[in-house]
Formats: sequence, C-alpha cells, structure tokens
Amino acid sequence: MFQKTSFTTLIIGVFIVYVLHTCWVMYGIVYTKPCEDRSGENCITSYMTKNPRLQLSIYTSLKSSSDGNPNLNLILNVDDLDIYSKFERNINVSLPKKTRNNGTLFTYVFVHHAGVLPWKDSKQVHIVTQLTTYMVPKPQEINLISGEETTQMSESQKTITDVPDRPITHWRSRLTLNIMADHFSFDREAVPADVHRYMKLYQYGKTVQYLPILFVDLLSNRVKDLVIVNSSTSELPLTIIYDKISLGKLRFWIHMQDAVYSLQQFGFTEKDADEIKGIFVDTNLYFLALTFFVAAFHLLFDFLAFKNDISFWKKKKSMVGMSSKAVLWRCFSTIVIFLFLLDEQTSLLVLIPAGIGAIIEIWKVKKAFKIIIHWKGIRPTFQSLLFSFIISFQAMKYLSFLLYPLCLGGAVYSLVYLKSVAHLPWKAFMYKAFNTFIDDVFAFIITMPTSHRLACFRDDVVFLIYLYQRWLYPVDKTRINEYGESYDEKSKGKPHRD
Repeated sequence: MFQKTSFTTLIIGVFIVYVLHTCWVMYGIVYTKPCEDRSGENCITSYMTKNPRLQLSIYTSLKSSSDGNPNLNLILNVDDLDIYSKFERNINVSLPKKTRNNGTLFTYVFVHHAGVLPWKDSKQVHIVTQLTTYMVPKPQEINLISGEETTQMSESQKTITDVPDRPITHWRSRLTLNIMADHFSFDREAVPADVHRYMKLYQYGKTVQYLPILFVDLLSNRVKDLVIVNSSTSELPLTIIYDKISLGKLRFWIHMQDAVYSLQQFGFTEKDADEIKGIFVDTNLYFLALTFFVAAFHLLFDFLAFKNDISFWKKKKSMVGMSSKAVLWRCFSTIVIFLFLLDEQTSLLVLIPAGIGAIIEIWKVKKAFKIIIHWKGIRPTFQSLLFSFIISFQAMKYLSFLLYPLCLGGAVYSLVYLKSVAHLPWKAFMYKAFNTFIDDVFAFIITMPTSHRLACFRDDVVFLIYLYQRWLYPVDKTRINEYGESYDEKSKGKPHRD
C-alpha cells in the first residue's frame, strides 16, 4: 500500500513540476523585459516612432532567393500602408507553366518607403514564403443518401478523373501578414532569440533602431483552404489578410509555428499538423490557456486510471465476479475501433491512445482466459482455459429469461417507492462529471463530427438529473442503513480529540 501511494505521489509531483515549468516558460514567451537604460545607448528602439510613410508590395517568383534576378511579378501594391488598420484583399494570381506542371511558386512581401522601389530602399524589410505546398490529394467523398459529391472542387479540378496517390502541387488560397505594432524598446544584451531572426537593424547616429517586424502567419494555412493545381489551371484566387500583432502574441506565434514544423519533421502529416493549427487559430488564446490546464489534469487522471486498471488485473488470480464474455467483447470492439481509425488515417493524437487501449484490452483477454504461449521454433502455439467462459455464456443465456423482467420491475418499483440517492456513488459521479466537462471543452476547440459533439453532452444530462434528484430527495441522516446504524448515531459515538 505504501509503494502504491508513493508511486502515485511521485507521478502527481512530477505532474505539478511540469505544469509549473510550463507556466514559467509561457510567461517568459509572452512577457519581454523592456530596456531600462535612461540614456538609451543600450536600447534598440522602433523605427516606427517616426511614423514613416510606408508601402506594401507583394510579388511572385519561381525562385526562393532574390539573388540572380528572381524575375518578380507584382500582384498587389498598397500605397500609404497603415500598420494599425486591418484590411483584406481578394486577387487572382496567374500561374506560370512550371508551377502548373507540379512546380512551386514563391511570394515576396516587401514593406518599404512609399514611392521607392523595394530593391532601391535601404530601409526595406521583406520576407519570402511559399504559395504552394505538396500533399497527397483527398479522394472525392460521395453522399450515400443523395449520391452527390461532397468535396468542394473548382471547375478545373473536376476534369481530374483519377486522384493520384502521390504528392502534387496545392495552392494556398490565403496569405496572412502581420506587422508588430508595439513601439517596444529592447535591451541590446537581452533581445529574444525568436524575435531577433525577424529583426533588421538600422544605425541612426548613436542609436540603433529596428525596422518594421514583418511576419507571415503560417498557422492560418489550413488544409481546407488548399486547392489542387493542374496543367489546365491558368490562375487561382488569393485572399491577402493583414492585421497588426502585439509583441507577446508574435513571440507565442513564432514558437507555435516552430513546434508544428518540428512535429512535421518527426513524421506528422499535413492533416495531423492541420488539426494542431486549428486549436491555435480557431480558439481564443485565453480560452486555450484554460483548456491547457484542464487537459493537463485530464491527462493525469487518465494516466492514473490506466495505472489502476493494470494494477487491478495484474493482481487478479481468478475471474470470480467478472464476465469473461464482457472482457472478450470489449477487446474485440476496441480493436475494431483502432483498425477503423488506422484505415481512416486519423490523427496520431487520436490513434496513439486508441492503440494503447487496444494493447491493454488484449493483455486483459490473455489474463482472463489464462492464455499460455508456447514457442516451437518460430511458430507460436496458444493454450487457453475456456471452461469459465463457456459457463459464463450458458449461465447468462438462461438467467436472461429471468433477469430482464426483474430489472424492468425493479426499475418501476424504484421509481415509485425508492426516492433516494443516498446509495449512489457520489465520488464516482463527481469524477465522471469532471471528465465529461473536460470533453465538453474539447468539443468546442477540436474539429470533430457534429454527432460526436452532441455525444459529449450525454453524460452532462445524466449528471444534471442526478443533481436534481439529490436536491429533490435529500439524504435522511436519521435513516437506519443495512447495518442497523444511522449517520447521527455514528457521529455521536465518534470520540473527540483534544
């Protein structure tokens, strides 16, 4: 008992340290200490304090580097750029022949002085990003009821009869741009590394200033906005969105983009990364922070539940009081669900927990049926004691004729006479209610079918009914229980400690 408590305490302690460390890291990301040098010699100030007249110019090119004449093609020009005002532009972009033949197209975004060409302005800032990406196209989905294709496709895409099983060029129909609007003063010796790579410094007398910090929001590039590019596609629409961004959100967004990129390097597909992007883009940051803490505690309780479940079955020597058929059926259903998720190429965030659960259920079946594996070379043979399962199956078959009428009659009798909730497991209900409320939060921030969202609220209704019953039928503390005792008597007989 002491070892179990010690292990649980250790896990909880590690969890608390992890949460506190995460809070400290997040605080260090969103908060940047300003420069406190009054003379200003050790500070890096913003060039935007002079309120210069700026211009936004966006070009396309087949090359990713401006070296060697990249042959830029102007697609948008915004005179008198106001970095504090949000705007949106919808344009059509002509695609070069190389891009249409499964090639790549880049965009150059310049912020420079108005009336001056970008490459002739020494104070210009620019950033290069891709307008295309490579991905295996999604197959067309057909509604089994109406027979219509549910996948939205353009007219040029409808000419494709066979969907290829190799990555092809997809067009990113959204381009989101940000400029940091805070006139923040950085300390020369404490410039955050994440912001420093986006900074371009300019020497102005004895002071050093940083030019406008331009940022391309890659998290807003979602899979649902991708359009297939083929040889017959001459031009495609592009929505350009601009908005200002604060320093704290800029640093947070940079870290999130780096995290998504790292996950893709470790094998996460575009679909897996897109689900993570949706959590950050489609959710309020304060609500997301609350969800993180709630999800962390949910993960802790899930881990402890797995641990207790394994400990219970590890110590169990017989199947007395347990149904072998129920264990076998649960294992079968869990494996079917896991294989279905695997076939549907579900996100690893869902697939990995389902796989762990399937492995545990297989181990339970081995434990319940006392399956012994004998190896004869490389060929395994299995030996199992199925007698208890046969007895359990035959017993339930004959008992069901008497059990079902008794259950129905008992339910009616309890509804009419036993108006009490004192016998219900209050702590178990609270634990389940806590978990289902967490699932409700996930239902709002994670992309899922509407039917699954509605299923998340099922346990909420049950718990609310229980609360109403507990209020309607309060517990009678003077009532004698099955042991001939009452709550008041036990309270009176309890000795007091000085």
